Amino acid sequence: MYKISSLDFNIQKIAHSGQCFRLNRVENGYRLVAFGRRLNIIEQDGCCLLDCTCDEYNSLWKSYFDMDTDYACFSLAVPKEDGYMRQAVDFGRGIRILRQEPFEMLVSFIISQRKSIPAIKTSVEALCRKFGEQIDEGIYSFPTAQSLKNAPTNELAACSLGYRTQYVKDAAELVADGLFALDKLNSLDDGALLEKLMKLKGVGMKVASCVLLFGYHRLDAFPRDVWINRIIDSEYNGEIDLAPYKGFSGVMQQYMFFFARETKS
Repeated sequence: MYKISSLDFNIQKIAHSGQCFRLNRVENGYRLVAFGRRLNIIEQDGCCLLDCTCDEYNSLWKSYFDMDTDYACFSLAVPKEDGYMRQAVDFGRGIRILRQEPFEMLVSFIISQRKSIPAIKTSVEALCRKFGEQIDEGIYSFPTAQSLKNAPTNELAACSLGYRTQYVKDAAELVADGLFALDKLNSLDDGALLEKLMKLKGVGMKVASCVLLFGYHRLDAFPRDVWINRIIDSEYNGEIDLAPYKGFSGVMQQYMFFFARETKS
């Protein structure tokens, strides 16, 4: 077991922050499935115990949880007059931006359109069970692009994808055939990467921004969904100044999103 003890690492908040659909509550804590592996995480006495060796943590999970980034410093950038952001940052402390696989994020956020988080999780899990590789009993990896390319359209649709079925199919085909090389896009700057992603069918500004933030770890990406737009309208008179958060506005987005959802009346 590997122990993480930090006020800036809270697995419960990360799990409910809307960025990862395969980090779920189980009987003794949380279970994460990523990079074709399963990781169990137990909360104990204010710490988190990860069922992995020190070597595995250092070679994979340390980077995945972005442990080399100092999240405590982000709160120092919040202007005193921005009371809402101060509340959101204080409430959300412990959230970190995970370094997830771009293809998984692309498919997951295409699916996310007009779906609640529980519904997204259900669809993603159905895809994994049908088209992923079994890792452990009842646990499956996220499908490869080739697997989804080869999947019969009706079986994809059976995962509750609805109108998103063809979008997923088209994206998988392009990635599998090497016509849309996700691994090579990391050399692009944020604007060019956003523009490139939006050339895919079914990928608009919000989905592309989510892929930037959660799949490519571009911390300045600021996805705007119903929750964020509602906050901007009610707390910032329809226009938010992100200048104080240049370089990490996506971290602020996560604090805002989590705070709004968890405190909704």
